[in-house]
Amino acid sequence: MLPTENRLRRREDFATAVRRGRRAGRPSLVVHLRSGATNPHAPGESAPPTRAGFVVSKAVGRSVVRNKVKRRLRHLMRDRVVLLPPGSLVVVRALPGAGDADHAQLAQDLDAALQRLLGGGAR
Repeated sequence: MLPTENRLRRREDFATAVRRGRRAGRPSLVVHLRSGATNPHAPGESAPPTRAGFVVSKAVGRSVVRNKVKRRLRHLMRDRVVLLPPGSLVVVRALPGAGDADHAQLAQDLDAALQRLLGGGAR
């Protein structure tokens, strides 16, 4: 499970990541990434943690399917959060196809989207 300090919870943070961040789409999901803080942190102060949030709408499926997709995405993000710059905000939005996708397909799509965002690929 994704640690508490790495969870995105506030509506304003979700909005910031979606509106001001970069976006990469894949068949089963879209990843929005707002890179780390622009202001360098003070000496002796630790860098803010990277935080991730998930949006799984009713278009994905019934509640059992939506919750399964959220659990899978949280599990996948747990290992990938260390790859992102400190202070980053990540929103993973599941598309309707995510309900039918297996764990491996979600992992492949998440990796491809993050690689595109971190590698500087075009939108």
